[in-house]
Amino acid sequence: MLSRRGFIGSSALLAGAAVVSGRAQAASIPEAVSMESAAMQPPLAPAGGPNYQPVVTLNGWTLPWRMNGEWKEFHLVAEPVVREIAPGMKAHLWGYNGQSPGPTIEAVEGDKVRIFVTNRLPEHTTIHWHGMLLPCGMDGVGGLTQPHIKPGKTFVYEFLLKKSGTFMYHPHADEMVQMAMGMMGSFVVHPRDPKLHRVDRDFVFLLNAYDIDPGSYMPKVMTMLDFNLWTINSRAFPGIDHLVVRKGDRVRVRVGNLTMTNHPIHMHGYHFEVTCTDGGWVPAGARWPEVTIDIPVGAMRAYEFVADEPGDWALHCHKSHHTMNAMGHNVRTFIGVDNRDLVKAIRGVASRDYMPMGSTGMAEMGEMEMPMPDNTLPMMTGFAQFGAVEMGGMFTVVKVREGLGANDYKDPGWYQHPPGTVSYEVGAPAAGAPARRSQGPTSGQPAIEVNVVKPGAHGSHAKQH
Repeated sequence: MLSRRGFIGSSALLAGAAVVSGRAQAASIPEAVSMESAAMQPPLAPAGGPNYQPVVTLNGWTLPWRMNGEWKEFHLVAEPVVREIAPGMKAHLWGYNGQSPGPTIEAVEGDKVRIFVTNRLPEHTTIHWHGMLLPCGMDGVGGLTQPHIKPGKTFVYEFLLKKSGTFMYHPHADEMVQMAMGMMGSFVVHPRDPKLHRVDRDFVFLLNAYDIDPGSYMPKVMTMLDFNLWTINSRAFPGIDHLVVRKGDRVRVRVGNLTMTNHPIHMHGYHFEVTCTDGGWVPAGARWPEVTIDIPVGAMRAYEFVADEPGDWALHCHKSHHTMNAMGHNVRTFIGVDNRDLVKAIRGVASRDYMPMGSTGMAEMGEMEMPMPDNTLPMMTGFAQFGAVEMGGMFTVVKVREGLGANDYKDPGWYQHPPGTVSYEVGAPAAGAPARRSQGPTSGQPAIEVNVVKPGAHGSHAKQH
């Protein structure tokens, strides 16, 4: 979990993104704080300096820092990590400080930051501070603006935070492999004026995607289009944190996209205003209302709303395949076909575990528990108070509630709808009992899925630091 031991002390002034070597200099480097849990951690309130509303990272955390004179110092460690995508599946990725994405870096406009980067990967790396205005030699493009950070070496980046906004960090060294393996993180810079752009709750997350074969643990880094796991902060529904909000709060949601396609992020129940882009804050008179905001590749957007309507409101990418999990490719469609005899024939020559998609659609999949390879998520999963949600991937819930504390982010459970406000069957009572989770197929329809291949033994998990 979080280790703060040694996160105090002094540091020599180091100029440039240069390698740190020698006993005296190495002793001055802050300890690398690490986190193994995939649970969202409480916001890291500022201990001094300008006041601001700290961000909350979905399924993540903010990297602690130490003050050394006028410098705010951080320490990132690039390393192999094991990330739980959702309960029942883990991936062997590369990331920072025990997780992928790495911890959120949070600071204030005008801060002078010094960021130490230690490389524990099997190959060289760098870090690019995506969207930052800084000296060219701190931009993090290997071979162009700096030497590569070789395995076992530590480099340091120093720059002044010239403007506030939402930014990202990721490698610019063997980028195709390293970003496909999960190397990325958020960088939030708050305004110097505590009253400027102030909100009550401030959420941040990154969109990323992986291609991991069912039953395996390692992403296929050569994939260009056919990803099968669309994630928020390397988590897929139902493993993604909910956005818990107090009624009446002004809420900001910051979204960065480091996948290979755009994502139209849609939130139910509200109209919101787009308040920030990669280029900075949108002036009040130029903000525009939306219910869906498209996040381009390599970009970020922030939107805000006032939480005046209680409920459990869906938030998701509106590309339908992006709210599905693994095993979605090459599944034959049998809608409208009585395929029971076909299933018998195929099982006679192939696998006894063969299961095609249902003849009436795929909704059954959300309620069924079927044999699957180890370390694999069903295509649709997750339950709420009325039954299967039939989603996966980039999907979560904004939970707006009355009576929460100012810094209370605990899951309040499912929304208790006022009587007469739930859609109901004609001729049935308006407030029926919620459906319960199915224990298996509930009709004579053939079961659904693709051919199940039992995996062999897997290698051990990557070591956590």
